[in-house]
Amino acid sequence: MSENIFRSTCPISSSLDLFGDKWTLLIVRDLLYHGSRTFKGLFQSEENIPSSRLADRLKKLENMGAITKEKHPSNKKVFIYRLTQKGKELAPVIIELIIWGNKNLSEHVSEESKTFYQKLENDKESVLIELMK
Repeated sequence: MSENIFRSTCPISSSLDLFGDKWTLLIVRDLLYHGSRTFKGLFQSEENIPSSRLADRLKKLENMGAITKEKHPSNKKVFIYRLTQKGKELAPVIIELIIWGNKNLSEHVSEESKTFYQKLENDKESVLIELMK
């Protein structure tokens, strides 16, 4: 990974250089929940990521070793994206954002997210283990 992409040697700043935009962690979220996805599957998330931005973020995640990209077994024109162990290690960050969002933005959060939050409240460690498999 090129050192010139980082603004400083601060671990927070450097992490934000990699994941600090409004799309990258949402892609990681989708891959955590679904295990693997195609470009089309990621593109159809409710956040409406522009296709060019999605392609850019997938390439960025692949270059940093957070995801893998392989050809679909039955359609060689389609790629399947999966998180690597490095990518799965973002699960605690995603979980903490879910917890914060449910506590502080509850009037805006979907019922599905509230249900998932209840699972986290009951047994966060088991949910984390399951996501990181």
